[in-house]
This record gives sequence, C-alpha cells and structure tokens, in this order.
Amino acid sequence: MPFVRVALDVPVDEAFDYRADDASADDVGRLVVVPFGRGRKVGVVVEVTTQSAIEARRIRAVARIARDLPRLPEATLDLFRFCARYYHHPLGETVLNALPTALRRPDGAALATRSEYVRTAEGEQRTVADLPVRAHAQRALFGAFATEPVLTPTRLRAGGPAARRALGALMARGWVMEREAVAAQAESVPPAVTAAAGPEPTPEQRAAVDAVTATLGSFQCHLLHGVTGSGKTEVYLRLIEAVARRGEQTLLLVPEINLTPQLEARLADRLGSERLAILHSGLAEGERLERWLRAVRGDALVVAGTRLAVFTPLPRLGLIIVDEEHDGSYKQQEGLRYSARDVAVFLGKQRGAAVILGSATPSLESWQQARNQRYRLLQLPSRAASNPPAIRTVETRGVTLAEGLAPPLVEAIGQTLARAEQSLVFVNRRGFAPTLLCHECGWIAPCHRCSARLTLHSAGRRLRCHYCGHDESIPRSCPSCGNQDLRALGAGTQRIEQALAALFPKARIARIDRDSTRRKRAFHELRERIEAHDLDILVGTQMLAKGHDFPRLTLVGVLGADNGLLAADFRAEERLFALLLQVAGRAGRAALPGHVLIQTEFPQHPLFQALIAQDFAGFAQVQLDQRQAGAFPPFLHQALLRAEATQEAQVFEVLEEARRQGHPLAEGITLYDPVPALMPKVAGKWRGQLLIQSPSRNALHAFLDNWWPRIGSKRVRMSIDVDPQDF
Repeated sequence: MPFVRVALDVPVDEAFDYRADDASADDVGRLVVVPFGRGRKVGVVVEVTTQSAIEARRIRAVARIARDLPRLPEATLDLFRFCARYYHHPLGETVLNALPTALRRPDGAALATRSEYVRTAEGEQRTVADLPVRAHAQRALFGAFATEPVLTPTRLRAGGPAARRALGALMARGWVMEREAVAAQAESVPPAVTAAAGPEPTPEQRAAVDAVTATLGSFQCHLLHGVTGSGKTEVYLRLIEAVARRGEQTLLLVPEINLTPQLEARLADRLGSERLAILHSGLAEGERLERWLRAVRGDALVVAGTRLAVFTPLPRLGLIIVDEEHDGSYKQQEGLRYSARDVAVFLGKQRGAAVILGSATPSLESWQQARNQRYRLLQLPSRAASNPPAIRTVETRGVTLAEGLAPPLVEAIGQTLARAEQSLVFVNRRGFAPTLLCHECGWIAPCHRCSARLTLHSAGRRLRCHYCGHDESIPRSCPSCGNQDLRALGAGTQRIEQALAALFPKARIARIDRDSTRRKRAFHELRERIEAHDLDILVGTQMLAKGHDFPRLTLVGVLGADNGLLAADFRAEERLFALLLQVAGRAGRAALPGHVLIQTEFPQHPLFQALIAQDFAGFAQVQLDQRQAGAFPPFLHQALLRAEATQEAQVFEVLEEARRQGHPLAEGITLYDPVPALMPKVAGKWRGQLLIQSPSRNALHAFLDNWWPRIGSKRVRMSIDVDPQDF
C-alpha cells in the first residue's frame, strides 16, 4: 500500500504520513490536501513509500492530490531542503511559505483551473460602445479583452464579485465563452526572441556583457561593481536578451516593490510584456498565482520580483541577477530568516546558471569574495551618459538652522529653482518630528508597547509608533509635570516639507515617503509628475535613494547623516556609506551637472572624505581591515538565538538555560551571554538574544544541529537567525 510523506506548514521539523492508494513516484513535489486535526491543510509530497513507522489503521487518507497543477521539481525541493538545513527551520514551513498564498489554502488549488475566457465570433464584432452606459462592470471587463484576448479565472477573481457577475452577463449575451486552456509544457522551447534595439553600449558595458556571456551554460558568480549611472541595467538587459535567445529563463531580483514598475517598462520595451512575470507582495492573490504559474510552466522568459521570487521554480533557468545586492531588504526577518542574495548564489551553483550580483556599493561580504577570487569582479567605473556629481559637506556645528536646513543648502535650492531644475532633500525620518519633548522635566513621548519613542505626525495631529503601529492623540500637557509647552524634537519629512514651503512659496513641493505613498499607484503617479517636471522640490526617504533616474534632478541635500554614525552596530558605517552614495547618485544623471550637499557636524570623518572622493574601494579596504582586526564578519560566522515573550524574566531564563546547555557542545564555538535586543520591547513583547560565532562555518552549523533541537520553551518564542544582519 503506498503512503505519501507530506511536508505541512506547521512548526515541526518532520513529514507526516498519509495513505494514497493511487500515489506514485511521479507525485513527489505535488500539492496535496490532507486532513490535519479537525480541519484540512495543504502540503507538499516529499516522498512516496510502501512503509511507515505508524500503524496502518491510524494513518489517514489524502483528501486530494492536485495533479492539475505543476509539481515542484526535485531541484526545487532540494533548494528547500538546503534552506531548511542551513537556516535551521522546519521543512514544511520553508516550502509552503514560499508558494503563492492562493495555493496554501485547501480550496486554493481551484484558482488554477485550466479554463479560460475568450470572445466569441459575435463578441469579436462588438465594442464597449455596444453595451449600456450604466453597465460599468460589463464595459470594464469587455474592454479588458482589447489588451488581454484571453482572461483566466485568476484574472477575473482579482476583479471581485462585480467582475464575475459581469462575466455571466457577457456570456449570456453570447459575446464571451469559456474554453479549456492549453498549458505550455515546461520542456518546450519558446519561439525565437527578437529584442528591440537598445542604446549603443559603452566599452565597459560591452566588456561586462562579453565576460558574462562567455560563462552562460555554467555556474560563475560575477560581482558587477558599477558606479551610480554607469548603466548596470543596460548590462542586465543585454544579458537577458542573450539568455532568452538560448531559450532559457532569467530570474531578476530587486530589493523593493517600487522599483518593479520602472523595470517592468524597460523589460517590456525590449522583450515584450507577454514574456514577463513580475512577482511581489503588492499583487492581488489571483494575479500573483497566475504569474507564478506562467513562470513555473516556462511561459515567462523573465521572472522579476522581490526576495520571495528566488524560490520560483524555473524549468530552464540560465541566468540569475540580484540588483542592489547589498540591500538589507533581501534578508527576511521573520520565519525562515533567509538571505535571498545568498540563496540565489546557491541556486545558480545548483542549476549551473550564471549569477550577477550588481551594486554601486557592494556588501563587504561580496567584496571580500571578489578579493578572494571566488566571485569574478566586473567594473563599470564611470557614468554612461554624464559626469559624477560633485559631493561636499556642510558643517552644521555652531550654525543656526532653519528647521534643520543649513544656509548653504537653502541657497543651493534657491539657485536650482532659478535654473528650473529639481532638488531632492533627503531625510530618512518620516513624520513631522522624531518625538515630542517637555523642556521642563525632559519627558519624551514613549510608546507603552515598545522601547521606542512616538513619532509626531502633523496629519491629524497624532503620535504614532513606527514599530507596532500604536496611534494616540497629542497630550494637552506633559503627563509627567503638567507643563503645557511641549515641543517637537528633530525634523522628519513632514516638517522639512512645511519649512521648504515657507522658504519657497512658489515652488511645487512633494513629500515621498511611506505615509504619502500608501494608496495604490501613488508612487507611480508621483514618478510621472517628477518626470514631467511638474515638481520642483522632492522631500524623501530612502524610497528615492536607488534605482530612479530623473534627468532634471541636479541637487541632492542630505539631512541627519550623522545619525547613522552613532548606531550601535558594526555594519553602521557600511550601511551609511551605501545609503549616502546611492542617494547622491540621483543627482546629475543626464546632461545637467549634479551637486550633493551633506549636512554634518563631523565633516572630517573618514566616511565623508571617502564619499567626497567617491572611493568605494578605499572605504571598503579600511572597513575590512577593521573587521578582520576585530573578528567580525566576513572573517567569521555568526548566528543569533532570538527569544521573545510577554515577561522579560522569562526571556532571559530561557536564554540562560540555552547557554548552559550549549557550553558542553561548544567546541570551536564562542557562546556569549544573553543580552537585550537593540529594541528590547516591540508590540508588548520583550526580546533578548544570544550570539554564537565561530571562524568555521561548518563548526557553527554542526553546533546548531546538535544544540537547537535540545532547547525550547512553551512560554517563550524562539528562533535561530543564521548570518544575522540586525541585532
């Protein structure tokens, strides 16, 4: 009697046995719906066997094997097994959380039905104008057929109940019909690609393209270090075209959702939109599933997305690109705490695909790999169509600031306005001010659920916590001493926007941060206004720091740069340098020269001197020397045992017990004492951590394999973070 071993989305590192009379080896990797407890769950078959350690009469039967869906190939299952082992996370949670949300529900597989909807012969003769004026949903749906001749059930479900009712009405009119979809086979080779011509590459771009092209068909990791504006994207596009002509697929990872529309437009222009599948968390559930299926079935030649896209099974993978490879958003901070960049390198090695890690400011880990010649270093040292911006510091020590703006920056903004050019004032703090202060007693508005201060927001006159989302009204007087003179401390994007409006009343100013872009398409609309030169001054956070190309933006002013120098993290200077060089790179990307002014109290600091010289290699060398002398990554390997609970004492009792159990096992391992997290309390939960490190990666994982299963607590939530990025 055949049994299937099923990985389920539960916090237990084992597979569950179920009876499946018609199961075969072909079902490994397929989704199944199984009874679990009093309900049902979706799982993935990881093994088919004729034996089980459980009594046969106690084994329950599979409810359904989803043979109408593509199965996860063995290579993808091996990738999940590697991630589960390396990051010490249950296999079932690793697999299921990498799938589209629609497939993780017991009824979700129905969304992937093989039916589709097309116009009938009569519908082909009709137009939207033939429908009643008030039939809004019918007109919208029928109009969609003009650009999408075939609509899938997932596309229709994204439109909600109104779209489904409109479909019924159009079918009743005889204008639309349902038919069985013909799925593309993963093994089939797509037709030849005829790419639209791009700009003539520079000699440096051509050399980079040629170097990578020579390695296609085998694994080689390339670190593409290109200064901002050097045309890394053009290198990507030419390589994607070369891979597509081989009938192979490219996986392109980007750090942020906001970068995907611009990238999608360039890819569509060169390859055609029908060959793309863009994946990110901002998509509707059905739309994400449909695109994922196109990628898995081999229909999409380019799959672009944020970090979760690295787990998309691609049958003909030929190239992997990780853009802005240094970006911290590639590291998942909950559940499976994976690094999409590192997983991408493993995936390339596993599949024999070329890998490109691209950045103007590579991570020190990747830079060290290039120095050791494990990665091949490719350089784009100059801009493709302009000169680099001139960077200088503005000393603020002892200077009277106008709401955080130094006189030289105010003057430079005025001159930029007079030239009808655009300015960006960068301040990486949203809200009106970082907090509210009582000058009488020193009270600072706290969050009662977090070890954080509440941020003052001018909209609605509210205090908000940017960690847990707590929101409250501004008190009339100090809760500590009763003083009514409460003042905003520091400056956020709202306050700077207000100050600039007062200084330049005729200027068209826009604030671009997470608060101003919450509405769908809000960021896209702001981009269009910038490109149309409908805005003069932008006030933005790191949302604008990378990947954006605005030809008339010639001035960048940076506020609050010193905050990054004071962070209690050995990566603080690396991150600050990367952020400042990236935001400086927004200036002068076309024919107009660019200027960058950085306000600081420490203008002679080596970091700012390296920025002025735009010398990443020199900065990286100093940082790596310091890391090696201090025994920090990348010269040793780390893991963090993280713990959180509602009671602080419980957290440290469990961590101390874990440290005690680990000491006898810690050969070649350093176990540090438990300490509070940098943010000790978030959303009512106390957080602590225990650092484990070793000069040997193998020794570290051997210790974790032995130690992690021995520790645990029902009262305290615990997790292992391998290669942690935040403490």
